[in-house]
Amino acid sequence: MATLHDIERRIASVESTRQITHTMEMVSRTKIRRAQRKVDAATPYAYSMEELLGNLSIMGKTTARLPHDEVRTTLIVCIVSDRGLAGGFNANVLRRAEQIMKEREAQDQNVQIAVCGKKGISYFKFRGVKPIMAFRDLSADPRVEEAEALADYAQESYLSGKVDKVICLFNHVKNAAEQELTEDYVVPINLEHFVPDEYWPSLKKAITETDDDPNYSEGMIEFEPDETTVLDNLLPEYLSGYFFYALIDSASAEQSARHMAMKNATENADDMIDSLKQQHNRIRQGAITTEINEIVSGADCADMGAQES
Repeated sequence: MATLHDIERRIASVESTRQITHTMEMVSRTKIRRAQRKVDAATPYAYSMEELLGNLSIMGKTTARLPHDEVRTTLIVCIVSDRGLAGGFNANVLRRAEQIMKEREAQDQNVQIAVCGKKGISYFKFRGVKPIMAFRDLSADPRVEEAEALADYAQESYLSGKVDKVICLFNHVKNAAEQELTEDYVVPINLEHFVPDEYWPSLKKAITETDDDPNYSEGMIEFEPDETTVLDNLLPEYLSGYFFYALIDSASAEQSARHMAMKNATENADDMIDSLKQQHNRIRQGAITTEINEIVSGADCADMGAQES
């Protein structure tokens, strides 16, 4: 049975841990706002680029849109964090990546891994998987250079035939308390997958618009030198923008996940402290009752001895 000293020492330990988790909760709350501002600032550019690329794709053809005849090699881009204490933030992405690897290998396909975040690097290193690309110490504050490196490798590998499909895995901020695992097929480009219908009227109408006037006729826009050339030159910018948006979205999700994890840890510490204090009071009250009973018993024995004498 635990003594009063043991319980007091445990209460002090839990209170110390609570101070740490509460501080991390407050820090994460501040970082969430800063990370979300980056996402909000990049969102209009991301949607505009997707809309422009989609409209051009209707008119022109690009090899980056055409799927290869056979999928022999798949590149998986895993975006996780450099630090832990974020609940299941990293585990969800890494487990899904390992599941895809096993599925592809069962089909006699090769799998390449590109990892952003120390947790992902350690995870695959422990399993004997060497990433083709690895970035660390950038998960909380991603840079454009990181996104450009991913985009350049993905495009060059796909166009040269070294890679037949590129998949990106990261956590998307669904709301302040929830993150959603996102699995995007980046290359070959699937516009219906990347561009929700609510952001622009219809892909089939390209950049033209209809009018209620029965005499209205759709106009044409000419691209120089041609639509395909413009599209091929726009594609690297699109890929860089996509990966950068995924990186900052993941950074925002990381802070949200850590905030919720630390908040839950703080609440659990409060519950544990209350439980330990109740246990401490019960033991202390039991000790006092025992002492009173011993004193009373001793006094009774003294009275009986006096009466006998």
